[in-house]
Amino acid sequence: MNSRDENITLRIKFITFFFLFLSLVLIIRLFQKQVLESRNYLVQAKSQQQFSKIELAQRGKIYFHDSADDLTKSYAMAYDIKNFSIFVVPKNVKDKHSVASKLAPFAGTSEMIIYDQINNDKTYLPALKKGLSYDDADKIEALELPGVYVLPEYKRYYPEGDFSGQILGFVDGEGNGKYGLEGFYDKELKGSSGKITGEKDTLGRVISLLSEEAPRDGTSYLLSVDRSVNFYMYQALKEAVESYQAESGLAVAVDIKTGKIIGMVSVPTFDPNKFQDYANAGQQELFKNPTIANTYEPGSIFKPIIVASGLDSGKITPDSASTFGATVTVQGYTIHTAEDKAFGHENIGDILKHSDNVGMVWVGSQIGSPTIYDYLSKFSLSEKTGIDLTGENIGIIQPLKDWGEIGRATISFGQGISVTPIQLAMAYAAIADKGIMMKPQIVDKIIQNDGKVADIEPVEVRRVISENTASDLTKMLIGVVEEGYGKKAGVPGFWVAGKTGTAQIPNQDKPGYQEGVFIHSFAGFAPANDPRFALLVKLDKPKNAKFAESSVAPVFGNIASYLLNYYYRIAPSR
Repeated sequence: MNSRDENITLRIKFITFFFLFLSLVLIIRLFQKQVLESRNYLVQAKSQQQFSKIELAQRGKIYFHDSADDLTKSYAMAYDIKNFSIFVVPKNVKDKHSVASKLAPFAGTSEMIIYDQINNDKTYLPALKKGLSYDDADKIEALELPGVYVLPEYKRYYPEGDFSGQILGFVDGEGNGKYGLEGFYDKELKGSSGKITGEKDTLGRVISLLSEEAPRDGTSYLLSVDRSVNFYMYQALKEAVESYQAESGLAVAVDIKTGKIIGMVSVPTFDPNKFQDYANAGQQELFKNPTIANTYEPGSIFKPIIVASGLDSGKITPDSASTFGATVTVQGYTIHTAEDKAFGHENIGDILKHSDNVGMVWVGSQIGSPTIYDYLSKFSLSEKTGIDLTGENIGIIQPLKDWGEIGRATISFGQGISVTPIQLAMAYAAIADKGIMMKPQIVDKIIQNDGKVADIEPVEVRRVISENTASDLTKMLIGVVEEGYGKKAGVPGFWVAGKTGTAQIPNQDKPGYQEGVFIHSFAGFAPANDPRFALLVKLDKPKNAKFAESSVAPVFGNIASYLLNYYYRIAPSR
């Protein structure tokens, strides 16, 4: 064999080996694809034939009562509005210029801006546009643009704006309830989304449904708050805050028999529809409900609580009396009457009528610190009330061992101790209800998504004082309104019981109290001969009134008159 033949033979062998090697590679590759990776391809093929669709649940509604005559009549204060959002998956968009041009009119922006957003191969982008109407959603879907999706979503809406914002709270951008009732019952209000799974053919047409899990809409709540009462209270309070140039104010009304809140307002407040604007402005404090979240030293409206503890324990009687000057010194501290006036000989009713700080120091000494401390606990002032709203705080009561004589003396007239307005309102409600403390509740009925309605039953906490004690104290508080500093809280034709309070405000950075600024409060109940409601009104740092008798007492009388004549519709009894 010559060299030429040898070269030809070598080439033939090389070519043969090459094709054998190539065949072996192909066989191995086919084995890998058809055997080893067959499951992956089956799953991929199945995923291309199957589809799934999430069906959003609708958040439950929040209602206020809307008629004192018909308790089934209600008004939706918070509900979902269904709208749509445009989503684009750039990787699936073939003609990006065309898509940008067609979406621009719906997105409310320029074609170039949209093109810059989608000119990539990303598999996800945030919503191009939110809040589309049904009509616009239908128009976009009719365009059948590959990579463009119109998805439904729900947006929370509060039709009354800033009215009652701090009761309701809000729903944030992630769909989570924050503050108020939205926060407290977030899980129940949310419900749960549904899901549909099915198969489609190669043309994308649905050929069968494999499974269907329906969405479960959230639970709805009918609050005990009456819309008309709350609006009247809000307007009255807002006018008072403006008239007296107060920093802020609040009012809360509770049905004493049930503990249900029928009105709860504060100024300033916020519009839940615009919660993000307040957050951006650093005004998150407005989200808190001051009736349950803020603590303060109550001043003279606390005196009836001290008197109740003395009467109920037998340490004093309505006839207990002594003679008092304009000042008294306790452990080196001099305590004054409000205007440095000596009231002379007084019994317990006179001390409350005159709001005599010096007389109350004597009352406290007759009762004793351990008994006072015990009754503060009975009145639930050392614990949260448990109201069904997010953000409830608790007042501060110093340990008994730290009181000393001066601690007992100042607590006897409402300083050196802090409470929340809701704690104090419920304490007055207990006095009005013959000594029975109820749990405050703001939900009246629970409405399940299947339409079933469950009533929320009143919850009795405990008896805090006897019926006789409550009766004796009520007579004294009637005297405060009839003959004392509470005259402007009176309502023609009705007996009203209550107490004024002009409290000093502690310094934040040093011992002592701020100069020249006060908190004005009035707490009471009516009709005093057969009480139906308790009411507390509070103004922070009013400028145009020196004492609570001139500022909050008239506001109390105004709101009480509305409740008596238009909500409860009670016939005058005097």
